[in-house]
Amino acid sequence: MQILVFKTNIRYRKNIRSIGQYLDTLQGIIRWNVDLQDKDKVLRIEANDLSPRKVEHTLQYAGYFCEELPD
Repeated sequence: MQILVFKTNIRYRKNIRSIGQYLDTLQGIIRWNVDLQDKDKVLRIEANDLSPRKVEHTLQYAGYFCEELPD
């Protein structure tokens, strides 16, 4: 299992519901959450064999900024 962490521009709960429909299409995701209290609006994903670039492209397609954070 891997944990992926991304900086986003997701600001509201309605945005979280919106990205859910996109993230749910990605194979390998076990669970995900967004920390709206963090200054970077961190998206954390627990997954099996999921490319960080795939997540970035998926959220960008949905209209959001998404960039993987270094370890």
